[in-house]
Order: sequence, then structure tokens, then C-alpha cells
Amino acid sequence: MKKGTTHLKEGDRAPDFTTKNELGETVKLSDYLGKKVVLYFYPKDDTPGCTKESCNLRDNYAVFRNKGYVVLGVSNDDEKSHQKFIKKYQLPFNLLADTTKEVVEKYGVFGEKKFMGKTFNGIFRTTFIIDEKGIIEKVISDVDTANHTEQLLEPLK
Repeated sequence: MKKGTTHLKEGDRAPDFTTKNELGETVKLSDYLGKKVVLYFYPKDDTPGCTKESCNLRDNYAVFRNKGYVVLGVSNDDEKSHQKFIKKYQLPFNLLADTTKEVVEKYGVFGEKKFMGKTFNGIFRTTFIIDEKGIIEKVISDVDTANHTEQLLEPLK
């Protein structure tokens, strides 16, 4: 599978967006100015890699909260799918429903992928760490789903 190649880099302003969370509530990235954000993009709810990644973040959620970070997951799944995923795995953070693909396109994490000989469009698993002023501190595009928190903790120290 091809890794994503976002055009965004450390030091760039994180693109603002407006979308819905799992409850259908409007969420804007600008709502989180003054807070640090772990914004992770993942391909699909309740699939093996996405479940490992989300559960790894869930299991270490207290660490992020203690460091002052808000965790937000983003996929193209709808609110209902996100509700099921959150309930099944007891995820303590919001999942954003980017059903229009506006957010993934702004972040440059959507495009052509190849898997098992098939070509299709989808989300490149990518995480952005955003500071209180809305500036990208870190971009992780080679995500280790089972150990993603370890990848994130180094820049959070």
C-alpha cells in the first residue's frame, strides 16, 4: 500500500475545517485554538489496522489528556458508523465524519492507493500534531497502528 504524501509540513498552519462528529454536532478545528490536538486520519471504522490504531490511542488516552492534548479521529465514515465503532471499542474521543471528503482533501491525505492488486481512492493513514496556535508540530505518515502512541509521545515530551 502506498503511503500518503501530504503537502503539509511542520511549521505550516493546520487548515481549518468544519464537519460533524459522531453525534452530528458541528466541529471546527478553530474551536480548539488554545488547545493542543492530535488529529489522526484513518481509512475505515472497525477494520483491523484502524481498530488497532484507535484502541492504542484509547489505551493511552490519559497520557494525552495529562499533556493537554485533545484527540480527534477522522475518516469518511458517517456518524452512525462512528457511533458503532466508539461503542464497540469504548473510544473516549470524538470521531469526525468527513463524508464530503473536504477535510481529507485539505490535509492532502486522500488519493489513489493500491492494495492486493487493486487501485482505489482512499485515506492515507496520517497523524498531525497541532499546537495551541493551530501550527503543525509533527506529521506522521508512516503510522505503526499497534504502537502509534509511542510514535506520538516523542514529540510530546
